[in-house]
Amino acid sequence: QVQLVESGGDLVQPGGSLRLSCAGSGFTLDYYAIGWFRQAPGKEREGVSCISGRRSMTVYADSVKGRFTISRDNAKNTMYLQMNSLKPEDTAVYYCATAGPRNYCSLREYEYPDWGQGTQVTVAS
Repeated sequence: QVQLVESGGDLVQPGGSLRLSCAGSGFTLDYYAIGWFRQAPGKEREGVSCISGRRSMTVYADSVKGRFTISRDNAKNTMYLQMNSLKPEDTAVYYCATAGPRNYCSLREYEYPDWGQGTQVTVAS
């Protein structure tokens, strides 16, 4: 059974940094495409970034390019989202999800059947 647990959310000032973690169990991260999504109050959930299995292809939403970096530690079965230069509009609940074993990834939410419970990121001064 696939399980995902996010952590690392916090309150941070604009311009600050956070690193989110997503610990996986029940599957081998190395082969799986993993994505980060977020949902701000009153808005629909949107894709932030994803990383594919094996070749580690990455995709970023335009709104976070150059500021966020997705990575994974296969030995720990954990994925990370390093967020720098945070803005108030980055405030949201952040979720990790897995699309299963594949060597590509996308930010299409419907491709991700398994989700974590989310972690809150608040960017405010």
